[in-house]
Amino acid sequence: MFGSNDIRSSSGRAVSRRLFLGGAGGAAAAAVLAGCGGFSTPSTPETSSGTKTLNFTTWGTDAELAGLRSGIAAFEAANSGTTVALNAVPYEQMFTNIDAQLQAGNPPDVFRVPYYTFGGYAGRGQLLDLSAHLPSDFSSRFTPQAWAAVQNGGKPFGVPHHTDTSVILYNKPMLDAAGITDIPTTADTAWTWDELAEVAKKLREELPADKYPMAYNWQGNGVTRWLSWLFQADGRFLAEDLVTPAIDSEAGRAAVEFTQSFFTDKLVPQNNSVKSTTYASDTWYAQTCAMVWGGAFLIPDATSTLDFEWGATFAPRNARGGSDFGGNALVGTAGAADPALVASFLDFMTQEQPMRDFCEGASLLPTRADLVESGIEFKVRPELSPIFVGQAALVQAQDAGQVASPSMSKIITVLKDQLEEAFVGGQSVEDTIAGLTSGIAEATKQ
Repeated sequence: MFGSNDIRSSSGRAVSRRLFLGGAGGAAAAAVLAGCGGFSTPSTPETSSGTKTLNFTTWGTDAELAGLRSGIAAFEAANSGTTVALNAVPYEQMFTNIDAQLQAGNPPDVFRVPYYTFGGYAGRGQLLDLSAHLPSDFSSRFTPQAWAAVQNGGKPFGVPHHTDTSVILYNKPMLDAAGITDIPTTADTAWTWDELAEVAKKLREELPADKYPMAYNWQGNGVTRWLSWLFQADGRFLAEDLVTPAIDSEAGRAAVEFTQSFFTDKLVPQNNSVKSTTYASDTWYAQTCAMVWGGAFLIPDATSTLDFEWGATFAPRNARGGSDFGGNALVGTAGAADPALVASFLDFMTQEQPMRDFCEGASLLPTRADLVESGIEFKVRPELSPIFVGQAALVQAQDAGQVASPSMSKIITVLKDQLEEAFVGGQSVEDTIAGLTSGIAEATKQ
């Protein structure tokens, strides 16, 4: 699905123009964090030398791997005699390896998983139920939407390590040339759908035919970001039982119709469809579009490579604000030899200082409620941090909970097929809603 020269962001999305080291990358030195002890682990398996060992498999960018290694070093320093063996692999190999190891019965103790694939592993009984291994008040550490994203059957099967979400990144000279200088600076004043359409149409009038007002980042598995429009219309794609399709609604029709107009009104390039191999961010880098929806993980790359002035503003709102809930959870496998040690590590990695250090260094967003409230500062373009944190706060628990459905991997395929037909295949809104409804029903069959 992704080109060989692409690398992946924290949620596995392709990120061109940024170095991805796979299993390489220098480890960052870590200070011991006071008061960050783990849980009691009386039955911890030991190596021949007496060291307790956890195996942790992940992928990541250079900055993400450095942050993970820093957290691991601090955990080991705070838990004498414990070692965490980090296995960093390219994203293309990550889940093929994990799936093969799960089938063979020799998976790692801990691995990293995007929220939109979390539900599949939890639903198959492959993840460790943390209910008995975490303090009773553990959930209060996180925002409601983050905690909802790691639930299956009302039980936690992982911890929300970080998130990311999409805001509008804009090319300031292109907007200035079209006379668009009033850019929203708060979520409450974000453009409405109607206002966004006016901005886009004004840009369409001013730009040459080979340039476009905007591009949306719904390529590949990023098709889940289309759901932001559904949520902004105050709609759902699954009912509360997370089985029954709920997209046949006024909100569902509004979301399909509005996003379909991007193509009919030539507001986005024709190759901005969900099955395109051209990623929206690359269109923006090439100055082929004036605005793009993008995550915070793009900030370091954009800052170091772009030669035009750019900024960020909030995603639009309709009936309410809404956004995609990206990022990853840390999970333990059901067959882990020492569940208590796994839980101790997951607890540590989501404590305040490790999460702050990781998110600020990797330009990602925290899932802890206290860090969302106090705010964080990215090491690169720190003035943009409040925009991304504020946008992520608009995600509702019911939105994140739907994306964590055990059927999400199948639903993603339905979204790709139906939205591609709606955007570039000439399929009507009604036929698209019907196709989404029947496809989701089939995907959620028990």
